[in-house]
Amino acid sequence: MKSTIAIATLLLCTSPLALANLIIDTEGVDQNKYNQDRFHCEQLAAQVKTEQHSPSVVGTTAKGALAGAAIGAISGNSGSQGAKTGAGVGLAAGIIGKGASKHSERQANSNEKQMVMRNCMTNRGYTVLN
Repeated sequence: MKSTIAIATLLLCTSPLALANLIIDTEGVDQNKYNQDRFHCEQLAAQVKTEQHSPSVVGTTAKGALAGAAIGAISGNSGSQGAKTGAGVGLAAGIIGKGASKHSERQANSNEKQMVMRNCMTNRGYTVLN
């Protein structure tokens, strides 16, 4: 029995959601029940979508390149050279924009998982201190 509890505790401590940064007052709490409740809450939090439906990197960068090429050509730069320069700038802007978008999505996902964990543990009667 002790080895089962030790293994369960080890698994809980090494799972990604166990690092949810929740500080829970466990004074007077049955540790076995706490571990079970935390595991169940982690299972619920794992249901949060991990990726949003956003345009692909190729689509985003292609749009940026096309817009840059059009701006370069319209701005009167030397024909195809202006379009090439504009396309390069647009491509770079598309890649940078996509990277920022992905970072923002990951942060929002992490915040949502944290909120699910907090709500779940609170609803199960635990005092979440942070």
